Amino acid sequence: MHDVAKPKMRDPAVKSKRKTLWLAIAGMALLFVVLAGIKAAQIYKMVSTPIPPQVEAVSSAQVKEVDWAPFLSAIGSISPVQGAMISAELGGTVSEILFESGGTAHKGDVLMRLDTSSEKAQLRTAQADLALAQADLDRARDLATRKVISKSELDAAESKFKQKSGTVDNMRSMIAKKELHAPFDGQLGIRQVNVGQTINAGQLVVALTAVNPVFVDFALPQQSLARLSEGLEVRVQTDAVPGHEFKGKLTAINSMVDAVTRNVQLQATLENPKHVLRPGMFAKVEVVLPEKERTLIVPGSAISYAPFGDSVFVIEKKKNEKTGKESLVLRQQFVRVGEARGDFVSITKGLQAGQTVVSSGVFKLRNGMAVAINNDLAPKPQVNPTPVDS
Repeated sequence: MHDVAKPKMRDPAVKSKRKTLWLAIAGMALLFVVLAGIKAAQIYKMVSTPIPPQVEAVSSAQVKEVDWAPFLSAIGSISPVQGAMISAELGGTVSEILFESGGTAHKGDVLMRLDTSSEKAQLRTAQADLALAQADLDRARDLATRKVISKSELDAAESKFKQKSGTVDNMRSMIAKKELHAPFDGQLGIRQVNVGQTINAGQLVVALTAVNPVFVDFALPQQSLARLSEGLEVRVQTDAVPGHEFKGKLTAINSMVDAVTRNVQLQATLENPKHVLRPGMFAKVEVVLPEKERTLIVPGSAISYAPFGDSVFVIEKKKNEKTGKESLVLRQQFVRVGEARGDFVSITKGLQAGQTVVSSGVFKLRNGMAVAINNDLAPKPQVNPTPVDS
């Protein structure tokens, strides 16, 4: 008889190890599923939660409606009310200079004397001849009264006296012309002669100008002529006195229009008590017209200039439909820009009075952006700014 083979018994220790291994694998798989679920939930929450818009801090300005008086602009130059180049009428040697370069002179002041020693000697001779002619005339009149001489002889004596008198007057006139006087009150320039120098007739000695008041000469197109009248206010600025505005009146309108340029020449008068305006200075002139215009203005820094059109960013309140909260957002508004005055520009189309616009940094903004207003460091725009020299 053959023995029947008995099945082999499994080792309980191996069976336990396998069970532990499968449990570990299942635990790791469960842990992976849990972590994946948590991560998926986080990602879903991030995707489903709306991202709050970035808030940009901006400075703001209100659109204002003001009365702007229209004006006409031009370029001109300062000229003296009176000006003369003082020159010698006669030649001679400079014996005395009685003024300082850049000083002031009053009407009648002696500015310079030329040597007159020769003329004075000739004057004394002429005066002696005149005295002799006077004595001859007196004697001739006495003799003519007694009918001793003829009337022709008396006439000859009178003629001789007049000739000698004329010679004396001529010498005195020559001596007087060698003494230069100031013809009016004014400021002197730089002297062009020195003591001991021999000068010719007509040679320049010094310039004399009356600098208070002064004229401003300028021109405007003929289209402006109907709006001009004497007495209108004139504002003048010059680079020589930065930040200062001089005011005067329009005092003269030329009776003719230039046939080449079609411009009319104008002249205004300005008070100049401190003599800061000098003849020949370049001047920017504005003639203020009497009528007033209601104008919308914003700071010039609020304008975003572009080839396709100028625009501003209007600050408006917008309500969030989900949260119900209000926030400030930007709306780009295209506008039509008018003239500029100082730090402001006028708006002829696109805005209304009372609206709030971004006043600076518009280049970094975009339509619909959320903003917060902060005007702590915002500059103060002015119609007549006075910049400080660095």
